[in-house]
Amino acid sequence: MTTDQLVYLVFGVVIVIALVLDLGFLSKKDAIITIKQALRQTFFWVLLALAFWVFMWVEEGQKIGFEYLSGYLMEWSLSIDNIFVFILIFNAFKVKEKHIPRVLLIGILAAILFRVVFITVGVALVAQFSWVLYIFGAFLLYTGYQMFVAGEDDSFDPHESKVYLFLKKILPIGNTDGDGKFVVRDHNNKPLYTSLFVVVVLLAAIDIVFALDSIPAVMGISRSSLVIYTSNIFAILGLRSLFFLLRGAVNQFEHLQQGIAIVLIFIGIKMLGEHYINMWLDKNTQVLISLMVIIFCITGSILYSIFTNKQKLPKDISDGSL
Repeated sequence: MTTDQLVYLVFGVVIVIALVLDLGFLSKKDAIITIKQALRQTFFWVLLALAFWVFMWVEEGQKIGFEYLSGYLMEWSLSIDNIFVFILIFNAFKVKEKHIPRVLLIGILAAILFRVVFITVGVALVAQFSWVLYIFGAFLLYTGYQMFVAGEDDSFDPHESKVYLFLKKILPIGNTDGDGKFVVRDHNNKPLYTSLFVVVVLLAAIDIVFALDSIPAVMGISRSSLVIYTSNIFAILGLRSLFFLLRGAVNQFEHLQQGIAIVLIFIGIKMLGEHYINMWLDKNTQVLISLMVIIFCITGSILYSIFTNKQKLPKDISDGSL
């Protein structure tokens, strides 16, 4: 058994056991997840991802280890941005608290399936046509710029999305959640698709859109399919707990989008100028620089968001005085 095969085997076993524990035994039907539970589950997924990083370092070496960590942090930060859109969707369709965990679970499993397909296609394209990387780089530059300059007027409206409007054209959509069902029967005994069905489809569609950013971004960090698969999957598996942890702070990270945008622009430039960068810097140094840029931009944008939000508070509140 090769080293890569061993890592894939351990990865598969860890993911299956973790899914059984977190999504099976620890997730009861219609259970409401508290902030404490969400925090505990978030720590669980993050520590598991970091433990796998140590394993990758030992088995594959420093370079692959840092590539994995950089890819994971990149995907994790994009997941936070993804979560804010999820929150808009749940609020727009007034999904009841007891139904949110199950809907998120289905959305996350669908996201894993889509990511595996997209990554497989992306890796195959790059292996066959290396110039595709320049298209990915240009796309990341464009996406990063659009994300950086986007204002409040560009916020996502689920009821105006093309996916929702398309569903309304081809399917009978009801205003009920079906008490947790995706399809119910109307008074004529004809199928009626519930709001929960619409939400699941929207979650899957949104993740496809985010995958178009995240997969080229992590391919700009590493060409290793092992790194791309594992960093993506680990980041996605923590989405559900992050949702419950961050939904109360949706307005607290208003500058995170700009931090992510800078990272995407950086990776886009790196992909476009890779030929010249390779003349000056070795691969290990490039990976370390990418890791530092990701950490600096994401951490900096979060801290700056917290600082500006505190500055907006009335003086008597921010000082803790009455």
